[in-house]
Amino acid sequence: MYRRRVRLCVGVLATGLILVGCSGGGGDGTAKPAGSGSAGSKGPTASGDTRSGAPPSPTPSASTAGLGFTPDPGRVPKTRAEALRLARAVAATPVKWGPGFVKRSPYESDPGFRPVLDANCVWQREPLPATVLATLTRYSELPAEDGKGPIRVAAVVTVHRTEKDADWEMAQTLEESLRCPDQQLRQGERISDLRSQGSDFGQLGNITSEDTLSENGEYYSDELGGPLYYYWVQSRLAQVTVAVVGRSAKGRSNEEVDDALHQGAGQMLSGVEGELEKQE
Repeated sequence: MYRRRVRLCVGVLATGLILVGCSGGGGDGTAKPAGSGSAGSKGPTASGDTRSGAPPSPTPSASTAGLGFTPDPGRVPKTRAEALRLARAVAATPVKWGPGFVKRSPYESDPGFRPVLDANCVWQREPLPATVLATLTRYSELPAEDGKGPIRVAAVVTVHRTEKDADWEMAQTLEESLRCPDQQLRQGERISDLRSQGSDFGQLGNITSEDTLSENGEYYSDELGGPLYYYWVQSRLAQVTVAVVGRSAKGRSNEEVDDALHQGAGQMLSGVEGELEKQE
């Protein structure tokens, strides 16, 4: 079932940063303020659109062929319940980030809503659009200790109705940092000076997904101060996107955040493959 996990050892985490090292299991992460996603999709969808029913069977693309990953049409979620089950199976739990991580409160987002970046560059929660079956965010942290602040991370899994819907979300997300280099996450939290980069499979070290985006900038918090290190990564396999985000704190190194994100992202991608891959 997880025959390709050993290959998820290297992937792009950030501009100029290559993830090295293997981990085998599920994953945790943090995407954007409360979930993966972008402004509501208004673009084209797959031909033979089936928003009122089951999505069409996925056809392996050149990138999935290169990954050695072929989704099984019979295992692709077709209902919100099936999509939420997959999201819960894949979204990282605290142990997946590394030793010492624990649940934050709240631990999970409402799967019926997703974050949307509005015209004023402020993140809002809105009901899921027709193109999304389910999205789930889990929040974890490495607690403050010995004079060091907490490392806070989140994992986001979004299951789209079709692969084209997921691909469209990736394109929109890449544009958001260009439109809004400074963003309000929630009351008392913001990020600024955002820089983003995208890479298809085989480009810039990406050998773990069909498409990957990374975004870094400076994080400011009324509680933790700033500027602090902020990094976010989102990847797509078939109709599923997974994202991880991490924020640093006083006394914590950028490498500590990167290590957690690397472990969470790699394990979540392995989990998606395990859920969707054709069985031999």
